[in-house]
Order: sequence, then C-alpha cells, then structure tokens
Amino acid sequence: MNIAVFLPNWIGDLVMATPTLRALRRQFGQAEIVGIMRPYLSDLLRGTDWLDEQWFFDPRAGRAEIGHRTLVQQMRQRRFDLAVLLPNSLRVAVLAWLGRAEQRVGFVRDGRGAFLTGKVYLPQTNGRIVETPMVDYYLRLAEIAGCPPESRRLELAVVADDERSADRVWNQLGLRTDGQVVAFNSSGAFGGSKLWPTEHFAELARRVAGQLDHDVLVMCGPHECDMARAIVAQADHPRVFSMADQPLDLGTSKACIRRSRLMVSTDSGPRHIAAALDRPVITLFGPLLPVWSENPTQRAVNLILDLDCAGCGKPVCPLRHHRCMRDLKVDTVYAEVEAMLEKEYSLPVS
Repeated sequence: MNIAVFLPNWIGDLVMATPTLRALRRQFGQAEIVGIMRPYLSDLLRGTDWLDEQWFFDPRAGRAEIGHRTLVQQMRQRRFDLAVLLPNSLRVAVLAWLGRAEQRVGFVRDGRGAFLTGKVYLPQTNGRIVETPMVDYYLRLAEIAGCPPESRRLELAVVADDERSADRVWNQLGLRTDGQVVAFNSSGAFGGSKLWPTEHFAELARRVAGQLDHDVLVMCGPHECDMARAIVAQADHPRVFSMADQPLDLGTSKACIRRSRLMVSTDSGPRHIAAALDRPVITLFGPLLPVWSENPTQRAVNLILDLDCAGCGKPVCPLRHHRCMRDLKVDTVYAEVEAMLEKEYSLPVS
C-alpha cells in the first residue's frame, strides 16, 4: 500500500500534525508512507519513523524539480492508494486528483469537495464553524482514513548529529552545563502583530539571568537574527546569548530547545517544538486566540490580555496601538517564569 500525506507548510502546524502521522504509521504499519512537504521542513521530522520518504514541493520556489508538474508525474508513477490532505488549499486537492491517488481524504471547503473521496466536514453550530484545536482537526482526517483513536501528544525526536551541533553551540557561547538555561523565542512569521516588544524581551532576559540565576538563550531563524542580537544588546547581561551567529537549522534548534528548562515564546512554531520535546512553555498571545493552536500539554501557560480587540486575527494591528502585546507586562511574564521554575524544578528562586 502506498500513502501520500500532504503536510502543512508551517513549522507549528507540522508539529501539531505529528499525532496524525503517528496514527497513520500505527494503522498502516507495512505501507510506504510519503510526506509531501516544503524543503525547509525536512529536518523537523528527522529521527521519527512515520515517513518512509520525503518529497519536496514548493511551487513558489520557481524550480521545476519541486513544482506542480514534477509532483503530479511522481504521484502517477507511484500509484498511491490513499492521499491524506492536511492543508486546506484547493491546489492540494487538485494535485492529489491529478496525481491519481485512488482515495483522497480532506476537509470539504473552498471548492475542494469534488476532488475528494473521503470528505470531512467542519463542525458547525448555527451555521458557524466551531473553533477546534489543530491537533484534533488533523486527527479527524486520520480517523476518516481508518485509524483508531490516537493520543493528542505532540512528538519530535533529536538525533545524534543534532546533539553534537548543540554541543558546539554550548561550547562556543559558554552556556552553563548544569541545565539552568531558559530559551526565548521572539519570532512571528504570521506578522508583526504577534511580536512582543524587543525591549520587553530584553528586560525579561536581564531579570531571568540576574535574579533567577539562569542563562538565557534567544532562539531565532534566518529572518530574526537582528531581533535576537538586539535583545542581547539591550539586556546587557553576560549570561544572555543568542543563536544569531550559530547554525540555524531545525535539528540544532530542536537539540538546543530540549536542553533548556523552559521556553518563553510568542505564538509561533518554536513553542510547538518545545511542547513536542516535553519542555514547559509560556506563550504570549495577541492577535490569535489559543484555541486553534492549543498544545495538548499540561506544562503550559498561555498569557493573553482581556481586550475588546484581542484575537483580531490580523498580521498588523488594525488599530495601530498593538496593545495586546505592548501592554503585556514584563512583571506578569517574569512571575510566570519564576513560578514554573519553582514548580518544575523545585528551585529556591527568589
């Protein structure tokens, strides 16, 4: 049996799809499962055994080898018995149909129904879509594909090469080896409305390093290096470091996050990585409410202000004040960091 899984395009969404991948592998243990994905996500699932192959697809790249025509040809040659469509785009449904997958399971929306054989409908109440955590949303597709109920636990792995890369980061930066490291993630690919002010992160880092006796490691991707450097510069503390000049691949990031005691994060992909590696997470929410991206973990604190405009869903603040993030006080976040360290590690922090 050959199964194609069209995977989400964003880091956080792919992490939230890991229970679905686990369910498919458990149900179809002897099948050849191919994950169709963006190239930049290749390291994220490294170390897991859910996929037999990764096929790269990115129509925006302008490269024929990872474009529409090549993918359709590959699918026809492989003759897939089943395609599970995690993204909701019409394009993905058409590609699965053109690729002649015998069964095509996906949500019916945006004109996709005619291209699906396993049709999944969004839950609605009084004609309105019911907000559902993305983990459950994806697991519904696995259920329709024939999988029994599966744990909602997020899961990732770290391989030996990742650990060696993290060793080099620890040595080059001089990070402490007693485990007392807190990871920060200030990114927000969704848009500027998800960002907590740099000066807030800097003040928090200074207090965590100075008052809680923990090193702070500011994580970043290729597009957030300047922000990470700015946090370190403004914190002006010798125990605050950034990944800006270190390897920025997802494997290294996974290993560094797993070595940290907890993560303080905006609502973006790395917070899901932390949860999947069983790290406690404090998430700072603003334009998007926690419902869709809820992490099924008890080791999480979600901070969101009670504002009339909270959860606007806009990448840029439409009211131009950005209060949902700017008014989230450093004192509030610091208190949660202190409480989580006390709870998780019974440290005599002050």
